[in-house]
This record gives sequence, C-alpha cells and structure tokens, in this order.
Amino acid sequence: MKIFLASAAVGEVAWAAEAGLADGILTTPAQLHEEAAADPRGLLQDLCRAGGGSVLASVESVHAEEMYRDGRDLARLSDQIVVEVPLIEDGVTAMRRLSADGVRVAASLVYSPAQALLAAKAGAMVVTCALQQLDAEGHYGLQVVEEIRGVFDAAGVECDVLAAAATSASEFTRCVQAGADGIAVAPATLRALLIHPLTDRGVDRFLTTLSRLPKGRLAS
Repeated sequence: MKIFLASAAVGEVAWAAEAGLADGILTTPAQLHEEAAADPRGLLQDLCRAGGGSVLASVESVHAEEMYRDGRDLARLSDQIVVEVPLIEDGVTAMRRLSADGVRVAASLVYSPAQALLAAKAGAMVVTCALQQLDAEGHYGLQVVEEIRGVFDAAGVECDVLAAAATSASEFTRCVQAGADGIAVAPATLRALLIHPLTDRGVDRFLTTLSRLPKGRLAS
C-alpha cells in the first residue's frame, strides 16, 4: 500500500520524502497554479526532484487531441510523471493513445466499478476514486473503493486503486481494509496520523522518568 501526498508544496513534499512517509505525489492544476502561477511545469519538475516517487499530474483540457498533447508534454518533464486524464469519452481516447506511446496514465473522476474497469481497458495503470465527492452525493466512498478492488481482482485486471483523500486516521485505516493500493492524504492529515493521545502521554512519562535519573558525569 502506497501513500501519496496531496500537495504541490515543495517543502511539504521534501519533508514527507525525507521521512520516508510518502511514496508519491498527487497534484491538481489548481494547486500547481496557486504555488507557481508563472511556471507550474517547472514546479512539477521540482516536485519530482523533491519527492523521488511517482507524481500524478493532470491534463488541463477535456478535448481528446488537446489532452493527448498535454499528456505528452507532461510526460516529457520527467519519467516520474503519471499523466492523469479525466474519465470522459474524449479522455478514453487520449488515455488509449498515451498508453500506446508508453506514457503512464491515471484516470480521474472515477466513481464506479464499471468506470474503473473501462479506464483500465483504455490503458490506465491507476484509477483515482474521490471519497469526499462520493460521500457528498450520498454514496459510501469506501464501499466503492472496495467494489472496484473486487472487480479488478475478479477480472484479473492489473490496475491500482488510489483513494483520494483520506482525512482522518480511521478513514485511512478503512481505505487499507477496503483494498486501496494507494491512499492520498494532505500534509496536515499525514502529520496528524503520527499523533495519538496515548503516544503524547507516553512521551510525557518518558521525559518525567529521564528527569529523575541521576545525571551522568563527563569522563575526566
């Protein structure tokens, strides 16, 4: 199971990579333009260098030919780039062409097992399932992740399921149990996963114990 940092902030990505907590990065056009409006493509290259793993970067069009060209341009930035394409009719065409060119492709806007299977058949190596959007529409996002994983396993399809984005420790755990191959989390969520009240109390006890120990003397 891989952890993807949902961020376009180089500092956060570098921290997560140095700590060994993130296996990849999930970006959005909005994040990239917010962090570096003048040079979002340059920022993507910086993120690749800082993270060291796969970087999911979305095309910025909904037309087949433009998505294909945009995907080719993104793939040229780094071997780490996985081009994310929306699962719409034109997107399927772009995915197929990009995959045939050897470009690694991820499908976004996937909300059902049927969509996920079609994306995989079109050449996607990853499907991204947006948990909060599903939940907001009255669906249970984690159940959809589990169903997609089950369909892939039953059909013998080699395609990863990325759950985006877990917002708590309990949701993170349920994503793993649902069979997600990867889980995207925001930097704040990733830091929060390190925290537990019992851990804090344990640190306090540890420090209290240390303060009561005899102080060692330096050798003369």
